[in-house]
Amino acid sequence: MKGTRSAVRLIPDPANPAVPGRDRQSDRRPSWDEYFMEMVRVVARRSTCLRRQVGALLVKDRQILATGYNGAPTGLPHCAEVGCLRDQFGIPSGERQELCRGVHAEQNAIIQAARHGVSTDGATLYCTTEPCIVCSKMLINAGVKRILYLEPYPDQLARALRQEAGVRSIQWERGQADGNEDDCPAKTK
Repeated sequence: MKGTRSAVRLIPDPANPAVPGRDRQSDRRPSWDEYFMEMVRVVARRSTCLRRQVGALLVKDRQILATGYNGAPTGLPHCAEVGCLRDQFGIPSGERQELCRGVHAEQNAIIQAARHGVSTDGATLYCTTEPCIVCSKMLINAGVKRILYLEPYPDQLARALRQEAGVRSIQWERGQADGNEDDCPAKTK
C-alpha cells in the first residue's frame, strides 16, 4: 500500500531492559579509540628495534591513513643483524636519538602517508609510546591534532611543544570513554 509503513516491534533484551533489542555482543564492541589502540599494538609487533617495539597509526574520519613501526630504514640491515648502536655506546633511553639506525614509528607513519600522497592534516595519531621531541615537531608540522598513546616517554619539552601547538595528547587507559567525545576522562598531557 502506498504511503503506509509497517511498524517494527523491538523485543526487549532481558539482560538490558533499558535498550530494547540490544544484544550482549554490542556491549563488547570496542569504541573507535579502543579499536585503533588494539591495532597499534599489532603494528608494534613488526618493529625490528632491540630495545623498544613501537607502533603508530595515523587515522582521520575513522579511516586508517598510514601505519609505522620503528626499525632500520628500508633496505638496510636490521639491528638484530648488525647490533644496536645505542647499546654499543651505552646511550640511555631518551638521549642522543640521532645515534640510532632506527626510524621512529611516528616518523615512518608520516613517511608512508607522504609516499602515497595522503594528507595527514587534522589526523589523530595512535601510538604505543608517547612521541619524543623530534617526532612531536614532525607531527605538529604534519597537521596532527590529537595523539593517543599507551606508555609515557620522559620528554617534557615534547609535551610542552605539543601543548603550545594545540595538539591534544592523551595517555590511553583501557575502558575509558571514546576520545572522540568531548567528555573523555583520559589524562591529557
